Amino acid sequence: MHENPFRRTVKSPLTAAQLTPLDPRCQVVQFEGTLTPKDCQKLADFLEDYPGMPLRAFSYVYAKGDLEFLQFFPRLQRFAIDSFKLQNLDGLRYLSDAVVELHLGQIGAKKLSLRPLERFPYLRTLAIDSIAKDIEIIGALKMLEDLTLRSVTLPGLDFLKPCQTLSRLAVKLGGTRNLAAIPEIGELKRLELWLIRGLDDVGFVARLPKLQLLILQALKQVQAFPSFGPMKALRRVHLETMKGLTDLAPIAKAPALEELVVHDAPQLEPEAFRPFVGHPTLRRTSIAINSIQRNEAVAQLLGLPKCDPHRFELR
Repeated sequence: MHENPFRRTVKSPLTAAQLTPLDPRCQVVQFEGTLTPKDCQKLADFLEDYPGMPLRAFSYVYAKGDLEFLQFFPRLQRFAIDSFKLQNLDGLRYLSDAVVELHLGQIGAKKLSLRPLERFPYLRTLAIDSIAKDIEIIGALKMLEDLTLRSVTLPGLDFLKPCQTLSRLAVKLGGTRNLAAIPEIGELKRLELWLIRGLDDVGFVARLPKLQLLILQALKQVQAFPSFGPMKALRRVHLETMKGLTDLAPIAKAPALEELVVHDAPQLEPEAFRPFVGHPTLRRTSIAINSIQRNEAVAQLLGLPKCDPHRFELR
């Protein structure tokens, strides 16, 4: 039931085996389906020994899609819900205002309001899926550091300008094409843009002087980059399924670039990577351009060891 050391999955009826001590590597406790009130209390008592451990509910159907079960978890600091059945967020009222992390994912009722977030002034990490009503509330979260917007279409991101502590931003899916406000939002160290319909210009990224990690994925209409020369803190660029790009030379202008990840780029020939030959700070790469022969040609051209495309630590 909980063979994965990084997460503990439980379900009703809770057994002693499900409530054995957590592996020190455990990152989340989660449940699927419905927990009875009695089992909710058992799980809450169990989590008392793990303050700060995230609780995730997924595919959750409870009392017509509400979050009333949270009445058993008033001390939670981190909570995630992934359910297309959710009809309201009223149950968030049971959580302490000391909550620091919320993930509201795969929400089916797009008319839900984000106004309940007002009562979490210490929120540092927030991820929302599909909910756009009252989204300007996010701008009042003065301690927010990490924000993910998924499947949300907005006229722009100006409402985030008050979030001066924001250092990590991800915009995924949806059709929010006007991203011009991003250089005025916080002091971003990490930016991820993924499958945004109609987005064809990412020139604003060159105005992010503190950015360390840039991830661009499945933006097929983006065909050119500005010079990354002004991006003096940029250490990794991760490009995936960016099939409109043929010129990587602007990236090579980044003066502190350490790692380059380029995946799923069948349009690129090995010569596209020549601008990186002799780059003074480039140390590692991960190149997978849909051809073993071309991958090997790039490896020979650059002569650099591989990096793990899934691991990167901000400084």
